[in-house]
Amino acid sequence: MEHHKLLIRAIIMGEAAEMNYRIVMKKSVNYIESNIKENLTAQMIAEYSGYSLYHFGRIFLAYYGMSVMEYVLRRRLSLAIHDIYNGAKMLDTALLYGFETASGFSKAFRRHYHTSATQYLKNYENFQNETFKNEDGISNEILNNNVRFEIKEAFKIIGYSIKNIKGLADSTKELAASWLEMEYYELDDLEAYLYETLNPPKHEEVCVLIPDEKGECRYILGLVVDSFDKAEDDMICVEIPKGNYAVFTTIPINTLANPGYYQKIIKKTWKGIFDNWFNDNKYELDFDKLDFEYYDERSHSEVSAMMEIWIPIKERLTKK
Repeated sequence: MEHHKLLIRAIIMGEAAEMNYRIVMKKSVNYIESNIKENLTAQMIAEYSGYSLYHFGRIFLAYYGMSVMEYVLRRRLSLAIHDIYNGAKMLDTALLYGFETASGFSKAFRRHYHTSATQYLKNYENFQNETFKNEDGISNEILNNNVRFEIKEAFKIIGYSIKNIKGLADSTKELAASWLEMEYYELDDLEAYLYETLNPPKHEEVCVLIPDEKGECRYILGLVVDSFDKAEDDMICVEIPKGNYAVFTTIPINTLANPGYYQKIIKKTWKGIFDNWFNDNKYELDFDKLDFEYYDERSHSEVSAMMEIWIPIKERLTKK
């Protein structure tokens, strides 16, 4: 990882500049948090941070994988739903966080969280009833409330190998959320460098287990890209083939109130899928395709972190 740290420092002006940008980003995020209910603009935030709008926007995108106003919107949505869960009225909360109507809040929430606010709150309630005192996976009832079925076209990722495994692993579940075990400074630098170098169209990270010709596996963290043109020599290019998927969204986790639960709930979801869910429906794993973990901007929420597990499926030929 030392190589990656040196590379990210060289993005703009060297080590001193990189450290300064880190301070500026923390300063800007603190400003956003303190004024999240105000009529914020990107210009206001850039001026507070002491940079031009263009330069600030470029650095913010490199560090957080999204524009500054996208970040503001995500924070408003996550904070608002947290307040609603704790008893606040939807209309009052929507207005408090800058949405003109409750309908406008609901549409924005569905667009960014891929579910309705009502269903999200139901899932949140399910989380409160989940126990973390044993090693059981997530129940089928909760999994079935949080699964959708989707045919996804082939897509490309570019990234780095986080772990090498001797011998074939059965599934990504054995390495679930392994990238979250990295030291924060290592993960922060690696993500920032990937986003700065690849400049992908959206904030999308994928973790996937790739077997090689030696019968071993590499657990890869990559960004979804349109082409492999910007890949550097030490980066790994992977094309995920078209497949029919069961897509499981994990239960939202308040990472501030429940440190360490985010990674644990991901592992429990993988376990529930393979230990229970496949035994109770008409599908089986399609071994010719790749399962993977999908992280977008929702995974960075402090009060409602969530991600998706994509499992390639096909209909079972024989009944169990």
